[in-house]
Amino acid sequence: MDGITPPSARWHRSLTDQAAVTVRHLDVSYGSVQALRDISFTVAPGQLIGIFGPNGAGKSTLIKAMLGLVPASGSVLYGDRPLAEQLAQVAYVPQRSQIDWTFPATVWDVVLMGRVRQAGYLHRFSARSRYIAAEALERVGMAAHRNRRIGQLSGGQQQRVFLARAIAQEAEIFCFDEPFVGVDQKTETILFSIFRELASTGKTIFVVNHDLGESIANFDQLVLLNRELIAVGSRSQVLTLDHMTRAYGGYVNFYAQEAA
Repeated sequence: MDGITPPSARWHRSLTDQAAVTVRHLDVSYGSVQALRDISFTVAPGQLIGIFGPNGAGKSTLIKAMLGLVPASGSVLYGDRPLAEQLAQVAYVPQRSQIDWTFPATVWDVVLMGRVRQAGYLHRFSARSRYIAAEALERVGMAAHRNRRIGQLSGGQQQRVFLARAIAQEAEIFCFDEPFVGVDQKTETILFSIFRELASTGKTIFVVNHDLGESIANFDQLVLLNRELIAVGSRSQVLTLDHMTRAYGGYVNFYAQEAA
């Protein structure tokens, strides 16, 4: 469409605006239970970050606390400003279990929701927003399903639609909570391919994951938790026997590809 910049060009044009995400002394408590304790780390832009740990380790809580979705103490900065003041820069996809799949929305409706902030809640979507939404659907291979109800799709197809919505937001930071649960290998490959494309243009992508198999090699950096920060860094720095024992409480089989 004439006069509309392709997404890849828009992404590259914004590289100078990228900044680090810094988490400082983040604490979260639910009543008398401390879910996270003194979490601190910094990640540079252009990184695909996997957040790992056993069940109950606080992985999802970390993402929610970073975005101000649960009460927390400490601070989370994007550049030199609180991330909570810049949520227009964030695309968040929660766990599938937290989404109402019976809501009577089509695939196209869901993806266009990614353009609401730009269009305004009481305004019609512009031609540009519709173009961006259509391109996002094409990118995840779901354009042919645009008129189907979201609840009629498979788990993998649903996850691809929500990835398209996130892309349509044109965010700088992407947060995905367990995106690979219930998806097929084709969808996992598509998701990782797009995550990598986004990271290559300077975006920061956080992915809560539980799979310690070969897919872990896709991440640039890992954050290993068990209510406290066990380790953060490259795969070779994080996936040590000592760190895994501390996180999981005993011997655990995992795949570790050597990485700098």
